[in-house]
Amino acid sequence: MSEKKVIAVAGATGSQGGGAARAILADPDSGFTVRALTRNPDSPAARELAELGAEVVHADFYDEPTVHKAFEGAYGAFLVTNFWAHGSAAKETEEVENLVRAAKATGLRHVVWSTLEDARELLPLEDERMPVLQDKYNVPHFDAKGEANELFRQAGVPTTFLNTTFFFQGFLSVMGPKRAEDGVLTLTLPFEDGKLLSGVDVNDIGRTALAIFKNGERFIGHTVGLAGDHLTGAQYAEKIGAAIGEPVRFQSVPYDVFRTLGVPAGDEIANMFQYYGDFDQEFTGARDLDRIRDIHPELKSFDAWLAENAADIPVD
Repeated sequence: MSEKKVIAVAGATGSQGGGAARAILADPDSGFTVRALTRNPDSPAARELAELGAEVVHADFYDEPTVHKAFEGAYGAFLVTNFWAHGSAAKETEEVENLVRAAKATGLRHVVWSTLEDARELLPLEDERMPVLQDKYNVPHFDAKGEANELFRQAGVPTTFLNTTFFFQGFLSVMGPKRAEDGVLTLTLPFEDGKLLSGVDVNDIGRTALAIFKNGERFIGHTVGLAGDHLTGAQYAEKIGAAIGEPVRFQSVPYDVFRTLGVPAGDEIANMFQYYGDFDQEFTGARDLDRIRDIHPELKSFDAWLAENAADIPVD
C-alpha cells in the first residue's frame, strides 16, 4: 500500500480548516492524511484532531519559519486566513504573503486557497454607494483575499482558488431569527427584498477541497465558486420557519441604517451585504450549483442543512 500524501491544513482548529481536516480524516480511501497547523497544539480542538489521526504541528502565520517547517514534505495544503481574528486587511495580507512564500519554498504541488472576490473589481472605490474602509477597501475581508490571489499566481504556486460565501452557520448565532416586540420571530438582515444571497454549510468548504485534491491537477489554476443554495431573505426565513415549526418573517434593514446601529464591524457587514445585493446576479452566477455538485455531489442545500441543524437555531 502506497504511503498517503500529506495535506497541511491551515487553521485546523477553526471552522473551515477543521472541516477540511475532518473531511480528509473521515475518508480513509482518499489517499491523503492530515497535518493540522495550529498556534496552540495543546488546545482541546487540536487534541481532538490528533485523536482522529491528524499530525498536529505548531505554526504561526506571522512567523514564516514555523509555516515553512509545517509545509516541509507535504504534498499540498488547504489554506485559509481568519480576518475576524484581528479585523485588519493589512494583517491578513501579511499572513498570506508568509503562506505563499512558504508554499513556494517547500514545493507544494497543490494548494486549495479559500478566498473571496475582490469587490473593487465590480465596485470602484470612486463609487460612493458605500464607504471606503481601511483606506482602500470596500469589503476588507473580501478584497484582501481577492487581492492575495495574485500572490499565488506570481509565485507560481499550483493553486485552486475556492471562492466561498455566507455560512449557513450564521443562523445559529448572531444572524439567527429574533423575537420582535409583537412576538413574531423575525430574520433581520441588511439585505434587500428579492435579492439572492448565496449560502453554504461551512463544512462543505472542506469537503469540496478534498474533492478538488482527489481530482489531482484538473483544477490547478482554476477558480471554483462554492454555494449550496441561492435564496432570498424571505425564502431563508420561510424555510427556517418550516424547519422549526413556527413562522419566521424576513425584515430588510437598509444598508445605511444598519451602519448607524452600533453593531460591531457594522460598516464591514453592511458593505458585505450591499455587495451581495448590488451584484447578486454576478455573485450567484459565479457559483453554479450544478457544477459544484458535479465536483462534490453531497453538497448540502439549505433544506438539507436545516434538517440536521434546525434544532440548534436559538429561539428566544
